[in-house]
Amino acid sequence: MKKIIALLVSLSIVFGLCSAVAQAVALEPDISYAVASDLHYNVPDEELEWFSEDPIYGYANRRAAMENESGLIIDEMLRQVAEDDNIDFLLISGDLADNGRRLVEEHYAVAEKLKNFEETSGKQVYVIPGNHDYGNLGEYCVTDAAKFKEIYAEFGYDRAITIDGLSYTANLGDKYRLIALDSNDPDKSTEDGMTDAKVNWVIKEAQKAYDAGRYPILMLHHNLLDHMPLQRVLSHDFIIRNHTATANKWADAGIKLVFSGHEHCSDATTHTTASGNTISDFATTSLTMYPLQYRYMEMYEDTITYEPKTVDSIDTDALVEAVDGYSDEQIAEMNKGLNAFAKQYLKNGVEYRLERGFNDEQLGIKPGDIYYNLVRGAVDAFNDVLNMPLYGEGSAQELAKEYNIDIPDSDYKDGWDVATELVAAHYEGSEDYPLHEEDVKLLFLMMSLVIKSEFDFIDDQAFHQAAASILANYEIEAIDTILKMVSAEEEGVTAGEYLLVAIASPLLDSFANDDGVDDNYGAIDGYGRTDTSSNITNSFTSSALDIANKLYIFLRYIVAMLNLWI
Repeated sequence: MKKIIALLVSLSIVFGLCSAVAQAVALEPDISYAVASDLHYNVPDEELEWFSEDPIYGYANRRAAMENESGLIIDEMLRQVAEDDNIDFLLISGDLADNGRRLVEEHYAVAEKLKNFEETSGKQVYVIPGNHDYGNLGEYCVTDAAKFKEIYAEFGYDRAITIDGLSYTANLGDKYRLIALDSNDPDKSTEDGMTDAKVNWVIKEAQKAYDAGRYPILMLHHNLLDHMPLQRVLSHDFIIRNHTATANKWADAGIKLVFSGHEHCSDATTHTTASGNTISDFATTSLTMYPLQYRYMEMYEDTITYEPKTVDSIDTDALVEAVDGYSDEQIAEMNKGLNAFAKQYLKNGVEYRLERGFNDEQLGIKPGDIYYNLVRGAVDAFNDVLNMPLYGEGSAQELAKEYNIDIPDSDYKDGWDVATELVAAHYEGSEDYPLHEEDVKLLFLMMSLVIKSEFDFIDDQAFHQAAASILANYEIEAIDTILKMVSAEEEGVTAGEYLLVAIASPLLDSFANDDGVDDNYGAIDGYGRTDTSSNITNSFTSSALDIANKLYIFLRYIVAMLNLWI
């Protein structure tokens, strides 16, 4: 039965995509446009500041954002969009300036770039603010809502049909209407400011669009749907509150396409309501962080197609002119390919940040928690293992042999190299890391090494209590049952390994329940599609596969991990 279900679903997806692509090739799109997000423009430093000893990437900051290069990256993106005859206009879903709340000059610089773009290309820009763009946080904030609207008046607000604070609507071509929603809380730093009034305003404006014979497209800064494992738990400030209920309301109001940013990843996620209405949230990665991308969208009556566009070069002569401290070697690496340079810059920045972020507050633990000593000790030991060379004398591979753990050979130099590769894949999107992939396998093996080498003196009850407490914080169905089954039925599974599976459960959940939508290249149903085949497929998948196969999928993955990797 399982094979038949999988075959039917796979064939449905394949034939659906083939049909969508065939239609797209045969027709001219209604509109074509670019979507960028999180420009995070910074006034360049006068001189490079160094954070590590790496001679090329040692200036990578804890945000892993290419701050000094940001203005030149924005310039190159605007040049590409201006010269692409297929692109009609540009959407930007927030965080135009990195320090926009307190450095209004950053906004003026971005607005000048956008103004020059519009004047030379004749293409309209539509913006919406992000959490970095304005606020009311006392003297710290110089840019309030009124100042933001004044600076960016020419970029959407001038063509608005309706305006509600910093939210507005505007027509796009002859068939679509943009609903640009300000999702921010000006009194908070990162989290959203969604209210019932804002949710209902979107619904009302969607109905107005349909009444005018137009399809509504929504743009906001915060994510509507999950774009990482358990985002609502692990990164709740990046997704709107009550996001599932809100997604249901907006999908049932006829909104199919949403653009967001904030999470700095390229990720496409869909959600289907009980009524069979599907809404897709396309999170666009930060333009000035790896992978230095923006989206290209084409809208057809029955199909919406999408693909990424990449910035792979900038004017490095202008960079050297503006900032002191760049070496010839650094500039040479940038000129080989800025995208590859940005990836290693990201990896160095993430390592710099995480090494300093393994404190109690960042981990969400505190003394007195039932699992505090175990998690605190495990994280400290895991950090030590990540810093060890993977191979050679005094390596993790050598230590692992003492515990009968076989770490396979690879091209990675240490654990951080592996971990940051997975982080980079998350930002890039379309990541495909099933549990048998070497990258994921290496991380689990190092986690196993920590468990075996550091905690062989802990009694089983402490491990089981810690695992149960961790699982209580997650909203994952059936995992505690599976863990009990594995622990009871699989010979050789230690209590420490039981804890390892509990810690890894959010990751396992994401692998077992991917929505099957490619993050970067693909096609989804357009607004004019009236048949219900895709909704039937979604409903069939969500019910039959979830009910019949979820337990089976998890059990397979967990048993395979425990038996083959540990």
